[in-house]
Amino acid sequence: MSIKNCLLPAIAAASIVVASAQAQTTPPATPEAKPAETAAPAPPPPIFSIWGFDLTGHVDVGYSYLSGAGKFVSGANDRVFDYKHDSVYFHALDLTFTNTPDNGWGGLVDVTIGKDADAIAAYGTISKSKGPANGANHYVDPTQFYVYYGAAPFSIIAGKYVTNAGAEVIKSDGDTNYSRSILFGYAIPFTHTGVRATYKVNDALTVLGGVNEGWDAFESPSHNATVELGGTFTPTKTVSIVASYYGGKELVTNYPKSAAKGTRNLFDIVGTFNATDQLTFILNYDYGDQEQAAANGGKAKWQGIAGYANYQINDQWRLSLRGEYFDDKDGYRTGVVQKWKEATLTLAYLPAKEWEIRAEVRVDRSDQSAFLKSDSVTPTSNQHSAGVEVLYKF
Repeated sequence: MSIKNCLLPAIAAASIVVASAQAQTTPPATPEAKPAETAAPAPPPPIFSIWGFDLTGHVDVGYSYLSGAGKFVSGANDRVFDYKHDSVYFHALDLTFTNTPDNGWGGLVDVTIGKDADAIAAYGTISKSKGPANGANHYVDPTQFYVYYGAAPFSIIAGKYVTNAGAEVIKSDGDTNYSRSILFGYAIPFTHTGVRATYKVNDALTVLGGVNEGWDAFESPSHNATVELGGTFTPTKTVSIVASYYGGKELVTNYPKSAAKGTRNLFDIVGTFNATDQLTFILNYDYGDQEQAAANGGKAKWQGIAGYANYQINDQWRLSLRGEYFDDKDGYRTGVVQKWKEATLTLAYLPAKEWEIRAEVRVDRSDQSAFLKSDSVTPTSNQHSAGVEVLYKF
């Protein structure tokens, strides 16, 4: 059963009370911040505050060159945001107003303006009311908006918010590489709309639970709810583990809207080890399945693993290495039955706390001729790329 009617009063209140943010700006009691962020520098203080709400955000521009067309032979993009062969991107202007106290009412709204908004927009919002097939480009996305109530060690949010799964986040200033991981784009959702409660059991353990409208949906096209369970375990100052589960009925495809639907499950775990003050290791594993999505009408399955090594050379330089393996066993997530690997090396320069410049090289390989070459016709089993990204944080 849909939870839309339960959320309308809370969402209406959110539009009055709040105005903007995402995972890395939420309070410690709401475990939306991802482990990959631990290697990123702290953002500068807010540039504006009013009635307890802080304005923060960033500007993200980049250039990316791909040896291929940026698409699989299935026609699906093979990157999340930087999917063109040779292009300059205005990725995002992110604007965030947030007030999430330990005790009392607050809220959050996060608006993404730019090219990235089209990729992350949820089903049922204005930007995705007709789906990508309408040929329009949408440059504004209400990425998050929710009412918040805190009564430490308990907190609850109601509205639209980012997923708890994965090591990487939508906001570029919360990641350490330019391009997003395979797992971020193809294994997990971006956002949910619903209600999420979080309880800090003690300094080592935080748990959460919720009910939402499913994957990347403001209003579930399947008219079924998805259950969310998760927790963060920090046994020592150097080790943390974040686990998440999502389960509920989803349409096999939203665009075009499929008549077939079945239970979709996702298990996600992220482990972080801060070896030293400068060196951090992160490991992310995902397993997912969707009923009625395999070629024979059975259950489609996918799984993948990503590893990160982030080294803060000094206050101004950081080196980040990422390696991944993704098994799209039934071709449900990419449109190609394949085993896909990638390796990414990123060098970041931080001349001031507001500025970050990243230079990246990446190599992707598949066990199938899954990618299209730059002529958009010829299949190939590999693709390489280079990119430069400039972030201004405020």
